[in-house]
Amino acid sequence: MTVGIAGTARTPGRVRQAAWAAALVLLVLITAVLPLLLTGTQSGGRTLDPSDTSLDGSAALARLLQTHGVEVVRVETPGAAVSAAGPSALLLVTEASFLDRGDAGRLAAAFGDRLVVGSVPYLDVLAPGVQREGPVRARSRAPECTLPEAVRAGDAYTGGMSFTGPRGSTGCYPAGDGHALVRYTAEEHTVTVLGDASFMTNLRLAEDGNAALALNLAGARPRLVWLAAPDDSDEAGGGGTGGEARSLGDLIPGGVKWAVLQLVVAVALAALWRGRRLGPVVAERLPVVVRAAETVEGRGRLYRSRRARDRAALALRAAAADRLAPRLGLRRTATPDEVALAAAARTGRDPEPVLTLLCGPPPGNDTALVALAAHLDTLERQVRDS
Repeated sequence: MTVGIAGTARTPGRVRQAAWAAALVLLVLITAVLPLLLTGTQSGGRTLDPSDTSLDGSAALARLLQTHGVEVVRVETPGAAVSAAGPSALLLVTEASFLDRGDAGRLAAAFGDRLVVGSVPYLDVLAPGVQREGPVRARSRAPECTLPEAVRAGDAYTGGMSFTGPRGSTGCYPAGDGHALVRYTAEEHTVTVLGDASFMTNLRLAEDGNAALALNLAGARPRLVWLAAPDDSDEAGGGGTGGEARSLGDLIPGGVKWAVLQLVVAVALAALWRGRRLGPVVAERLPVVVRAAETVEGRGRLYRSRRARDRAALALRAAAADRLAPRLGLRRTATPDEVALAAAARTGRDPEPVLTLLCGPPPGNDTALVALAAHLDTLERQVRDS
């Protein structure tokens, strides 16, 4: 039996496959590294932080307030916010502030007015009488009220949550069953509540009248006490000291963990691409091509040279019995006697000659060996045709 000789050069199909695999790995690497490069230029991504220059930060608003003579005091704990508050100060509490109910009570009892922006918890403590009516889509809205700060700003990106205020309150920017902005005065405190803080971020400050609205609301007093999220969120609430020991994992920036994960994925894909694996069968170049017929003839000559007619006859009879057994419905393990009796019954021949043919003594000469092979071939043909 012969096989084709495999060439040593790579086929065009294999070259194209390797090129596609390399392009896939390159695409994964670009996808993993590009977000890291884009986020690496940001200053931490702290939402609504007056010192953060990312899209979610509010550094632009803080700079705008300072240019208009407003002192912006950034604090990280409710205790520091209470200490910095005063009659001439405005306390800004955003959804990024870390509070519990006790902290909210301390802020509500502090001196000065309050500006509560976004989905701030414990609204019933920070702004008693203001009720949430339900979430609404944040979008550009018209003020439709008489509040000077909103009228001067005009359309602004508001929404997020709809509110209703206590008796005597003013509502602006209608949304759902209420308003996106509610202001009221109680116990010599002016409290302003907004449902969405996006208009104060660097991303949306330049849209519509967002900058004017943010400046009018946050710059209503000479001093703005801005309660921002602490650099370490574990220090949030109650003026935490941060004295607890931090683990090594806490000291690793989140971007490093993301980069390591992406590198692991890239290495795994590269290993699958370049790793050793079973491929298609490859034909081996042989020094000599030997045809199957030559193998049979060579074995026959070997038997003849050694006068091994008994072994040749045994091989012929065993091969014939193996081929006849399945055709006769017998198992492969059937004995030659069982095969002979079944063949005789199938062909209608006398069992005795068939037994002698398959189980008889070895032939005495080469002529008898050739005759044995012919008779075995005839028996197989008769069984096949029966």
